[in-house]
Amino acid sequence: MIVPSKHECFGLIHSAGTLDHIVAHSIQVCRVALLIADSLQGQAGCLNRSIVLAGALLHDITKTRSLTTGERHAESGGVYLSGKGFPEVAAVVRQHVRLDTFHPTGPVSEAEIVNYADKRVIHDRIAPLDERMAYILERYGKTPELRDRLNIIWEETVSLEEKLFRRLPFPPSALTEQLPDEDRNREMKEYAESILTC
Repeated sequence: MIVPSKHECFGLIHSAGTLDHIVAHSIQVCRVALLIADSLQGQAGCLNRSIVLAGALLHDITKTRSLTTGERHAESGGVYLSGKGFPEVAAVVRQHVRLDTFHPTGPVSEAEIVNYADKRVIHDRIAPLDERMAYILERYGKTPELRDRLNIIWEETVSLEEKLFRRLPFPPSALTEQLPDEDRNREMKEYAESILTC
């Protein structure tokens, strides 16, 4: 299994021409995902932290181009990363909008963590699940079919939140206070410095 390092992920994000606000969103999603993964270690089976990190940083790898092409960025991101030789990370990225399968019990997967982390971040701000889901519904629910699909995703995400936080030592409402802003600023600076060497 080959998983790109954080520096390699930053290079991929940069070479994809990712818009700055999508970079900021991806870094924040990664922070949430790693907090959850690290807090679950030993309680949720065998999680691969490297896959969580890469999947979270790269979950929107084709989002910028999708704004022009109209493609489904979760699917195209999976294809893109498979083509780069990262099939395990591609599987996580492909499922960040909707999981292939979801079981309310059983072990937590890397895909579930990244999927949930993405649902907690509006732009680069950690938000309550209902606020983020209302934003998604308003922004992307343009047709009755899309609204129906998004409502199914919403129901799954509520169940996913319950599954995760049964195992976590803090409630969903405490997520923001677990992640100081200084760390986010440091991550953004690390990204900026990293792309200078790409």
